[in-house]
Amino acid sequence: MLLLALDTSTPAVSVALAEGRRVLAERTEVGLNRHGELLAPLLAATLRAAGVCPSELGAVAVGCGPGPFTGLRVGLVTAAGLADALGVPAYAMCSLDVLARGRGDVLVVTDARRREVYWAAYGADGARLLGPGVARPADVPSAGRRVVGPATDLYPDLLPGDSAWPRAADLADAVAARADRGEPGDRLTPLYLRHPDATPPGAPKAVRR
Repeated sequence: MLLLALDTSTPAVSVALAEGRRVLAERTEVGLNRHGELLAPLLAATLRAAGVCPSELGAVAVGCGPGPFTGLRVGLVTAAGLADALGVPAYAMCSLDVLARGRGDVLVVTDARRREVYWAAYGADGARLLGPGVARPADVPSAGRRVVGPATDLYPDLLPGDSAWPRAADLADAVAARADRGEPGDRLTPLYLRHPDATPPGAPKAVRR
């Protein structure tokens, strides 16, 4: 089965096309706040590189965050639209789990802005032990764990480790078995760890004459 995977939870827009666990084509481009501009061309380039038409896809997978609101919505809406138009299932996975795949006992950290990071901790078997959460870098429970993720570049003194982006190819590998079994798709709900900045307006204030 042909599966198209994508992740837009970080500044890296990542797309991969896989058949089972074999990656046929993969594209990644880093562009802060340019998810809407980058995703469609990367999708087209990935399919073109593999010589595949959208109608041949059997499933879609998407990283559901945590991540900034706008970038995350671009990926989720695109995945939902493709799945609906093609009549195929769409699978979602925490983007921190994707980044942790194959790394063993590790702490994954991505930029949450506002001088905070999104984080999650994993055991030697890859199972998530703590998180996901959002915290200041100094408050993340990193002791004894190797740290991986793009936030290591932002806070090298507090979170020294290996910089890496979530790869759509790892996402495709993670959901391949579900797709091959024909499991129903997931509800594509973004994983937000903060309340939105925008709030409904309050009642109008009384005007004194």
